[in-house]
Amino acid sequence: MPLAPLDRPVSLRDHAYTAIRDAIVSGSLAPGQRLRDQELEDWLGVSRTPIREAIARLEVAGLVRTRRAKATEVAPLDERDAFAAQRIAASLHALAAHDGVPQLTANDVEAMRLANERFTVALSEGSVDEALAADDAFHDVLVAASANPLLPGLLEQVTPLLRRLERSRFSSLAGRDSVAAHARIIELAAAGDAAGAAAATQQNWLTLERLLSHPDSTASSTDL
Repeated sequence: MPLAPLDRPVSLRDHAYTAIRDAIVSGSLAPGQRLRDQELEDWLGVSRTPIREAIARLEVAGLVRTRRAKATEVAPLDERDAFAAQRIAASLHALAAHDGVPQLTANDVEAMRLANERFTVALSEGSVDEALAADDAFHDVLVAASANPLLPGLLEQVTPLLRRLERSRFSSLAGRDSVAAHARIIELAAAGDAAGAAAATQQNWLTLERLLSHPDSTASSTDL
């Protein structure tokens, strides 16, 4: 699949990282595909230095690997690694809920409701990009409210692996219903039940492994 030209942001390092990460997660850069500096420079419009910095971050995240003779390629899709990342993500999001709920405003709760509405529509239409974006927006409210400066970086290390697996399975997962699970989290958060919201959030993420392992399941309480 040809990669479309991209606008250059202020931070070239972050630009390179985000663009390559998203191309790998979406499948535009396929497992095993060589990542050649010159091709990436031509595509991203940046020099080799920010590209190599981005590759180093992506290698830590498990999305790329360097083989013999320093050949860099897109890492294979490893379900075990993705499930390990999912368990870490579940714990981190539970922490965000526990710490964030006491800080939520009415506007925050409304933002969660609106994100869940977008999530519902995207699921019904089978729109993977919109569904994942809405799901991220939903959970990001609690991450932001927690005011924990380490959480975004820690989640960035594990979420791309998880999203990559979800995208590869989206056609078989699109019919599942995570909307009720989100609604329950909103209910608990609006009531100020930090412990309950944390438990519901963690369960929302943990049930993903069972559904991905058995994509024909009709389970109704998992997250994207």
